[in-house]
Amino acid sequence: MSASSDNLHPDTPIVVLSGPTASGKTTIVNRLMQESPVKLIKAISATTRPRRKGEVDGEDYYFLTQEEFEERQKNDEFLECEQVHGLGYWYGTLKSEVARAEQEGGWPFLEIDVQGTLKLKEQFPQTITLFVRTSSDEEYEKRIRSRGTESEEVIEKRLETIRKELELAEHYNHVIINDELDRAVAEIGTILKQREQELNAGRI
Repeated sequence: MSASSDNLHPDTPIVVLSGPTASGKTTIVNRLMQESPVKLIKAISATTRPRRKGEVDGEDYYFLTQEEFEERQKNDEFLECEQVHGLGYWYGTLKSEVARAEQEGGWPFLEIDVQGTLKLKEQFPQTITLFVRTSSDEEYEKRIRSRGTESEEVIEKRLETIRKELELAEHYNHVIINDELDRAVAEIGTILKQREQELNAGRI
Protein backbone atom coordinates (compact mmCIF):
# COMPACT_ATOMS: atom_id res chain seq x y z
CA MET A 1 0.00 0.00 0.00
CA SER A 2 2.80 2.36 -0.85
CA ALA A 3 1.89 5.71 -2.29
CA SER A 4 3.69 5.99 -5.56
CA SER A 5 1.17 7.11 -7.97
CA ASP A 6 0.89 10.36 -9.68
CA ASN A 7 2.19 8.69 -12.86
CA LEU A 8 -1.07 7.16 -14.06
CA HIS A 9 -0.99 7.02 -17.86
CA PRO A 10 -3.28 9.79 -19.16
CA ASP A 11 -5.12 7.35 -21.43
CA THR A 12 -5.88 4.81 -18.71
CA PRO A 13 -9.58 5.09 -17.85
CA ILE A 14 -10.67 4.98 -14.24
CA VAL A 15 -14.06 3.30 -13.96
CA VAL A 16 -16.28 4.63 -11.17
CA LEU A 17 -19.62 3.15 -10.15
CA SER A 18 -21.97 4.92 -7.75
CA GLY A 19 -25.60 4.88 -6.80
CA PRO A 20 -28.00 5.08 -3.88
CA THR A 21 -28.41 2.28 -1.38
CA ALA A 22 -30.71 -0.50 -2.65
CA SER A 23 -29.65 0.10 -6.27
CA GLY A 24 -27.93 -3.27 -6.54
CA LYS A 25 -24.41 -1.84 -6.85
CA THR A 26 -22.61 -4.65 -5.05
CA THR A 27 -24.18 -7.33 -7.22
CA ILE A 28 -23.28 -5.43 -10.38
CA VAL A 29 -19.69 -4.92 -9.18
CA ASN A 30 -19.32 -8.65 -8.49
CA ARG A 31 -20.71 -9.55 -11.91
CA LEU A 32 -18.45 -7.06 -13.69
CA MET A 33 -15.37 -8.42 -11.95
CA GLN A 34 -16.20 -11.78 -13.53
CA GLU A 35 -17.71 -10.76 -16.87
CA SER A 36 -16.33 -7.37 -17.93
CA PRO A 37 -15.00 -7.33 -21.52
CA VAL A 38 -12.03 -5.28 -20.29
CA LYS A 39 -9.77 -6.16 -17.37
CA LEU A 40 -10.94 -4.35 -14.24
CA ILE A 41 -8.90 -4.18 -11.04
CA LYS A 42 -11.04 -3.24 -8.05
CA ALA A 43 -9.48 -0.52 -5.94
CA ILE A 44 -9.54 -1.38 -2.24
CA SER A 45 -10.80 1.53 -0.15
CA ALA A 46 -9.19 2.66 3.09
CA THR A 47 -11.37 3.33 6.12
CA THR A 48 -11.18 4.25 9.78
CA ARG A 49 -14.24 2.20 10.73
CA PRO A 50 -13.67 -0.93 12.83
CA ARG A 51 -13.18 -4.21 11.04
CA ARG A 52 -16.27 -6.42 11.02
CA LYS A 53 -16.24 -10.14 11.64
CA GLY A 54 -14.90 -11.99 8.61
CA GLU A 55 -13.35 -8.94 6.97
CA VAL A 56 -9.71 -9.14 5.89
CA ASP A 57 -7.34 -6.19 5.93
CA GLY A 58 -6.02 -5.56 2.42
CA GLU A 59 -8.88 -7.48 0.79
CA ASP A 60 -12.12 -5.91 2.00
CA TYR A 61 -10.59 -2.60 3.08
CA TYR A 62 -7.35 -1.15 4.32
CA PHE A 63 -8.25 -0.62 7.96
CA LEU A 64 -6.45 2.46 9.30
CA THR A 65 -6.49 4.24 12.62
CA GLN A 66 -7.66 7.84 12.63
CA GLU A 67 -4.03 8.91 13.05
CA GLU A 68 -2.85 6.77 10.12
CA PHE A 69 -5.62 8.12 7.91
CA GLU A 70 -4.82 11.72 8.81
CA GLU A 71 -1.13 11.13 8.13
CA ARG A 72 -1.91 9.82 4.65
CA GLN A 73 -4.17 12.82 4.04
CA LYS A 74 -1.33 15.12 5.09
CA ASN A 75 1.00 13.33 2.66
CA ASP A 76 -1.51 13.73 -0.20
CA GLU A 77 -1.83 9.96 -0.66
CA PHE A 78 -5.57 9.94 -1.42
CA LEU A 79 -7.27 10.43 -4.75
CA GLU A 80 -10.43 11.23 -2.82
CA CYS A 81 -11.67 10.81 0.73
CA GLU A 82 -14.85 11.63 2.59
CA GLN A 83 -16.31 11.36 6.05
CA VAL A 84 -19.50 9.41 5.38
CA HIS A 85 -22.48 7.63 6.89
CA GLY A 86 -22.81 10.15 9.72
CA LEU A 87 -20.74 8.01 12.10
CA GLY A 88 -17.51 9.95 11.94
CA TYR A 89 -15.67 7.27 9.94
CA TRP A 90 -13.52 8.19 6.97
CA TYR A 91 -13.33 6.36 3.65
CA GLY A 92 -10.94 7.06 0.80
CA THR A 93 -9.19 5.75 -2.31
CA LEU A 94 -5.41 5.69 -2.16
CA LYS A 95 -3.47 6.84 -5.21
CA SER A 96 -1.40 3.68 -4.87
CA GLU A 97 -4.50 1.59 -5.66
CA VAL A 98 -4.86 3.25 -9.04
CA ALA A 99 -1.16 2.72 -9.71
CA ARG A 100 -1.52 -0.95 -8.71
CA ALA A 101 -4.32 -1.48 -11.21
CA GLU A 102 -2.26 -0.05 -14.05
CA GLN A 103 0.77 -2.12 -13.04
CA GLU A 104 -1.43 -5.22 -13.21
CA GLY A 105 -2.54 -4.29 -16.72
CA GLY A 106 -6.11 -3.35 -15.90
CA TRP A 107 -8.40 -0.39 -15.48
CA PRO A 108 -8.89 0.88 -11.91
CA PHE A 109 -12.47 0.14 -10.78
CA LEU A 110 -13.85 2.20 -7.90
CA GLU A 111 -17.16 1.97 -6.06
CA ILE A 112 -17.42 5.35 -4.34
CA ASP A 113 -19.96 8.05 -3.53
CA VAL A 114 -20.98 11.04 -5.61
CA GLN A 115 -18.71 13.60 -3.93
CA GLY A 116 -15.67 11.40 -4.40
CA THR A 117 -16.61 10.88 -8.04
CA LEU A 118 -16.81 14.61 -8.73
CA LYS A 119 -13.34 15.10 -7.23
CA LEU A 120 -11.93 12.31 -9.39
CA LYS A 121 -13.38 13.78 -12.57
CA GLU A 122 -11.58 17.03 -11.85
CA GLN A 123 -8.24 15.23 -11.60
CA PHE A 124 -8.80 12.60 -14.28
CA PRO A 125 -11.12 13.75 -17.09
CA GLN A 126 -10.85 10.30 -18.70
CA THR A 127 -12.80 8.78 -15.80
CA ILE A 128 -15.81 6.70 -16.89
CA THR A 129 -18.57 7.48 -14.41
CA LEU A 130 -21.53 5.11 -14.04
CA PHE A 131 -24.55 5.94 -11.89
CA VAL A 132 -26.74 2.94 -11.06
CA ARG A 133 -30.37 3.48 -10.12
CA THR A 134 -33.80 1.89 -10.33
CA SER A 135 -36.39 3.15 -12.80
CA SER A 136 -38.62 4.67 -10.10
CA ASP A 137 -38.11 6.39 -6.76
CA GLU A 138 -40.86 4.23 -5.29
CA GLU A 139 -38.80 1.10 -5.94
CA TYR A 140 -36.19 2.28 -3.45
CA GLU A 141 -38.72 2.55 -0.66
CA LYS A 142 -40.11 -0.86 -1.58
CA ARG A 143 -36.66 -2.49 -1.48
CA ILE A 144 -35.64 -0.85 1.81
CA ARG A 145 -38.89 -1.70 3.57
CA SER A 146 -38.72 -5.29 2.32
CA ARG A 147 -35.54 -5.77 4.36
CA GLY A 148 -37.57 -5.39 7.55
CA THR A 149 -34.47 -4.52 9.57
CA GLU A 150 -34.68 -0.76 10.10
CA SER A 151 -36.83 1.66 12.06
CA GLU A 152 -39.12 4.17 10.38
CA GLU A 153 -36.72 6.97 11.34
CA VAL A 154 -33.77 5.23 9.68
CA ILE A 155 -35.84 4.45 6.60
CA GLU A 156 -36.83 8.10 6.21
CA LYS A 157 -33.20 9.21 6.55
CA ARG A 158 -32.13 6.70 3.91
CA LEU A 159 -34.87 7.84 1.54
CA GLU A 160 -33.84 11.48 1.98
CA THR A 161 -30.22 10.58 1.18
CA ILE A 162 -31.39 8.66 -1.88
CA ARG A 163 -33.34 11.67 -3.15
CA LYS A 164 -30.27 13.90 -2.81
CA GLU A 165 -28.05 11.39 -4.62
CA LEU A 166 -30.51 10.98 -7.48
CA GLU A 167 -30.39 14.73 -8.08
CA LEU A 168 -26.65 14.42 -8.79
CA ALA A 169 -26.95 11.64 -11.37
CA GLU A 170 -26.75 14.22 -14.17
CA HIS A 171 -23.05 14.72 -13.38
CA TYR A 172 -22.26 11.17 -14.53
CA ASN A 173 -21.33 10.03 -18.03
CA HIS A 174 -23.86 7.21 -17.94
CA VAL A 175 -26.99 6.44 -15.90
CA ILE A 176 -27.72 2.71 -15.72
CA ILE A 177 -31.25 1.55 -14.91
CA ASN A 178 -30.95 -1.61 -12.82
CA ASP A 179 -34.41 -3.12 -13.03
CA GLU A 180 -33.04 -6.18 -14.82
CA LEU A 181 -29.57 -7.24 -13.66
CA ASP A 182 -28.39 -9.01 -16.82
CA ARG A 183 -29.36 -6.04 -18.97
CA ALA A 184 -27.62 -3.55 -16.66
CA VAL A 185 -24.39 -5.59 -16.61
CA ALA A 186 -24.49 -5.96 -20.40
CA GLU A 187 -25.04 -2.21 -20.86
CA ILE A 188 -22.00 -1.39 -18.75
CA GLY A 189 -19.97 -4.00 -20.62
CA THR A 190 -20.88 -2.33 -23.91
CA ILE A 191 -19.83 1.09 -22.57
CA LEU A 192 -16.45 -0.25 -21.44
CA LYS A 193 -15.83 -2.13 -24.69
CA GLN A 194 -16.62 0.97 -26.71
CA ARG A 195 -14.13 3.03 -24.71
CA GLU A 196 -11.48 0.35 -25.22
CA GLN A 197 -12.08 0.42 -28.98
CA GLU A 198 -11.82 4.22 -29.01
CA LEU A 199 -8.52 4.06 -27.16
CA ASN A 200 -7.14 1.40 -29.48
CA ALA A 201 -8.20 3.40 -32.55
CA GLY A 202 -6.43 6.46 -31.17
CA ARG A 203 -3.17 4.53 -30.81
CA ILE A 204 -3.07 3.35 -34.43
